[in-house]
Amino acid sequence: MTELFGIPLAALYGQLVLGLVNGSFYAMLSLGLAVIFGMLNIINFAHGALYMAGAMLAWMGLQYLGVGYWWMLLLAPLAVGLIGIVIERLLLQWLYKLDHLYGLLMTFGLALIMEGLFRDSYGVAGQPYPIPEGLGGALDLGFMMLPKYRAWVIVASLAICLFTWYVIEKTRLGAYLRAATENPKLTQAFGINVPLMVMLTYGFGVGLAGLAGVLAAPATQVGPLMGSNLIIVVFAVVVIGGMGSILGTVVTGLGLGLIEGLAKVFWPEVSATVVFIIMAIVLMLRPSGLFGRQQS
Repeated sequence: MTELFGIPLAALYGQLVLGLVNGSFYAMLSLGLAVIFGMLNIINFAHGALYMAGAMLAWMGLQYLGVGYWWMLLLAPLAVGLIGIVIERLLLQWLYKLDHLYGLLMTFGLALIMEGLFRDSYGVAGQPYPIPEGLGGALDLGFMMLPKYRAWVIVASLAICLFTWYVIEKTRLGAYLRAATENPKLTQAFGINVPLMVMLTYGFGVGLAGLAGVLAAPATQVGPLMGSNLIIVVFAVVVIGGMGSILGTVVTGLGLGLIEGLAKVFWPEVSATVVFIIMAIVLMLRPSGLFGRQQS
């Protein structure tokens, strides 16, 4: 069989792989958002700008310093994480006890500032980033050719997401993090440095965004607007999965990427809005999200 409902199977497989790649980025970005909201109760609208910063740092490292992709996979997330730590210490620590709206407005303003700085320096046109050595070409799976870099993105994203979920949900460090956010005074009484843990949590969350940016650099055009084009979809993923649910956001991100890819094949007209249609349906039936806790 070479066709399904009149659509060539090669095109269907290609869109499924593309959807899985997009879903991997959705999962990683929404994971960082879920960590920050679940642990700190901050709606981090600067997440897209920090994702863009990770990609731009990778491009600048190669362009000006000759630092290659594999090194930037380590250095760019660390740099973005340090930026996040500075933001948390200078600005966000004063907002934890206030309404979510204040954190959203603060991080939205930060996103506009960061995008404006990069836009003034490099314009709005995207810059190409070469596929790293060793990941060029494609794998012959028999039924389709799978680009090696797309396969790497899928595997790396899944590994990072599962590792993060395991650390937060199954380790003593994760238990300390959850305790520090749910009852900081009691946790402090046991000798745990709560402000330090909160600071490192925010740095780790935005570091995930920076890592996603480096992974995205060879697969897309690197530019100041790449984060703003993606952040609304990622917020929809987090809402559908359940605000603060780590595993829920990962599963939802991958699933919505696949649904979006299938929509481009079977119903292209709704492919750009299918995520928001699903979000509206989920919010009507289960306001806390598919994996979120129902509020009594």
